[in-house]
Amino acid sequence: MNEFAPNSVEPLILDDRIRGVPPGTTALLASAVAERNWRPADGVMALPVLTLDEAAFVHNRDLMLGYVRARGVAIAPHAKTPMSPDLARSLVEAGAWGTTVADIRQASVMLRAGLSRLILANEVGGAGGAQRLAALAAAWPEAELYVFADSVKAIAALAGVWRGRDELPKLRVLVEVGAGRAGARDLADAEAVAEATLVSDGGLVLAGVATYEGSAVQATPEETDAAIAALFALTASTLRCVRARVESDRQLVVTGGGSAFFDRAIAELQPAIVADGRAILVIRSGAIFLYDHGLYDRALAALDARGGFRPGDSVVSARRAFRPALRVWAEVLSRPETGLAICGMGLRDVSSDQGLPIVLRVHRDGRPLPAVAGGRVVKLNDQHAFLALEPGDDVRVGDVIEFGISHPCTCLDRYRVIFGLDESGRVRHAFPTYFG
Repeated sequence: MNEFAPNSVEPLILDDRIRGVPPGTTALLASAVAERNWRPADGVMALPVLTLDEAAFVHNRDLMLGYVRARGVAIAPHAKTPMSPDLARSLVEAGAWGTTVADIRQASVMLRAGLSRLILANEVGGAGGAQRLAALAAAWPEAELYVFADSVKAIAALAGVWRGRDELPKLRVLVEVGAGRAGARDLADAEAVAEATLVSDGGLVLAGVATYEGSAVQATPEETDAAIAALFALTASTLRCVRARVESDRQLVVTGGGSAFFDRAIAELQPAIVADGRAILVIRSGAIFLYDHGLYDRALAALDARGGFRPGDSVVSARRAFRPALRVWAEVLSRPETGLAICGMGLRDVSSDQGLPIVLRVHRDGRPLPAVAGGRVVKLNDQHAFLALEPGDDVRVGDVIEFGISHPCTCLDRYRVIFGLDESGRVRHAFPTYFG
């Protein structure tokens, strides 16, 4: 595994009020956590607990960064998934162009961690949002901030706050076009946003175009393909519109591409980038660095069906190339009936909006059982998981079960700390999260 030793900007103190930290632990510096040799499989850590397979994360990082480099595009990974400044900074240090956030508070978190090139992939609202963004920009005048805008009213709100305030840095505006969520719906509306930015006289810079194809998903694959193609065509047209209004040598940013359709974003937007000559394509895939056993596994299966993943000269399976990095660990609390086990993990502990967790391994006395894991999660209560068992499944009270998850975004926000595991399953790092 490549060296992975992120340094926290702020010292983190661990104690047993935090999920995963063994009872009786007080005032432990996170920098010393590796000395404790904690292993979730032992049952010593407070369960349930969320962990990160550091080798898998580094593998996914190097694979994805190499992939975008080979295609001449940049990436600003979306930080909203783990909201961990340490992980976000590790991606930038490894070669990411910048970092993406979803709102002003998330931007504050990343700026405090030393990440100064941010895409705020959302509108900020009216005068209130513009004032909050201005307060942030004033506190971080060296930051390079890009913000989405999809209406003339949004531009007016931003310009009204920026106008006449020379202490504020220039704000880089990306005209957002969209489908299914925010974003101008046609070229005329996009042109109006671009024109309003140019004449705003309020410290705003027309910096490029933004979109998000994930919100264009329709009921059938065929309808989805058509909707995404139309959205990318509108994005390319908007780039030409913006270019016609600015200097020919100004670098423009075009950004799209989440973790499900990044291949299409590159394939369908790159021709417009090449034709422009001075634009760069920045994709925003974030969850791909974590991957999972559900939602993104299905997304990469669809990518494979579209033609596969080409990290180098040959096409490989994306599903096999990326590695799920997250696990939730929980203990078997009860075997009240034949064919049923109850685990101490529920809706408060694990994501379920895009599929239930799956059993990966059963650990007994700190060691994985040699047989393939048995049991299937069929229901979650607030604090309990119901496992349906087959007659041959060897699951006992006190066993620790290692679960794979579906949809990292709605699992990680339940945890204040992500514990990074080395290849022996021991805790090596503790990464604080900042979900608010």
